[in-house]
Amino acid sequence: MKTDATRRAKKESAARAPSSAATAEIASSVAGHHEGRTRAAVVKLLLEEGPVTASEIGTRLGLSAAGVRRHLDALLESGEAREVSAAGTRHRGRGRPAKHFQITAKGRGRLVHAYDDLAGAAMRQLREVGGESAITDFARRRVQSVVADVTPAADQSPEGLEATAGAIADAFTDAGFAASARRIGSGVQICQHHCPVSHVAEEFPELCDAEEEAFAQLLGTHVQRLATIANGDCACTTHVPLVPPAVPK
Repeated sequence: MKTDATRRAKKESAARAPSSAATAEIASSVAGHHEGRTRAAVVKLLLEEGPVTASEIGTRLGLSAAGVRRHLDALLESGEAREVSAAGTRHRGRGRPAKHFQITAKGRGRLVHAYDDLAGAAMRQLREVGGESAITDFARRRVQSVVADVTPAADQSPEGLEATAGAIADAFTDAGFAASARRIGSGVQICQHHCPVSHVAEEFPELCDAEEEAFAQLLGTHVQRLATIANGDCACTTHVPLVPPAVPK
């Protein structure tokens, strides 16, 4: 009797336990979820910090070299990332410069462009009702809502302009544009690595024009748009020339 009871208990336990196939399926699902989150983190880093090297990605995300290579290979194969020339990037030490990687328009498409169709339809209706001036006014009001808390530059010194450019970048980052401001040569470049309204801006460039106008007003100096995501570039880049300090006579 004791032996029969033991056998029945073992059978019931085996019936309750997941099969090896089910266990493998669960493990595969968990691994796939983790892989997807890591891939998304790589895409986000390429978007916000690119161009970056594989080593920089590994350091920032705590990934092994093999792990970084696996994700980059997948993104390169799918066309969501690309290798860019090392020209213009900083290179230290001897030997060949490290490869740099950058997000592509397809990779940027992994980020959801919410309500593009609705926004585009609303803008077209606005133009029909109010004409081009209504679109321009709307674009200006929109960007003013983004930079409402940015204090205009008190002066046009390099330090003052650089600080204000940084504040502008912070405001646009808060609005979802993943922006940065970097000192490059004799100027500062404000880069928006993502644009939530890029698809709409393709049809309504007034949105981009209003941003450039607002930058110039806040900085109190001429600025120049070098590239826009709406035109197919990898980032919206605005050059801010730094005025050298006056030399006393």
